Amino acid sequence: MTESSSNLGPVELVVLTFPGTRVDTTVRAALSEVVDRGYATVLDLIYLSKDTNGYLTEVEIDEPLDDIGLSGLSVDSRELISDEDLDVVRGTMRAGTSAIVVVYEQTWARALADTVRSADGELTLHIQVPRESVEAALAAS
Repeated sequence: MTESSSNLGPVELVVLTFPGTRVDTTVRAALSEVVDRGYATVLDLIYLSKDTNGYLTEVEIDEPLDDIGLSGLSVDSRELISDEDLDVVRGTMRAGTSAIVVVYEQTWARALADTVRSADGELTLHIQVPRESVEAALAAS
């Protein structure tokens, strides 16, 4: 049984890109670790690759993932990635690369989100601070 969207913590979409057409097993292991520890729940995942001839392959989470290096990944499939999301990724891919489009819930924040909603509050602003900005600020301090 899946939970309603009102019981979810913050949900985000990320695109991870790689050279070649197979995901390194260390990436699957790292993603599995954050899921297994309860920090995140993968809600949707689509793998894209563009071969050297420009031919695009798309693999959805309910298809076999062994050939691309993502077998055994735990996903609570909600089908949240839209065709528009994929169009953006497809349009930026170079030949000989691959990408994983992942929608995930920040599971660790679910209790906080529930408490905020129960208090008639809402998340008003969520900003992802670019890594370069964080590094620059830390170097300056």
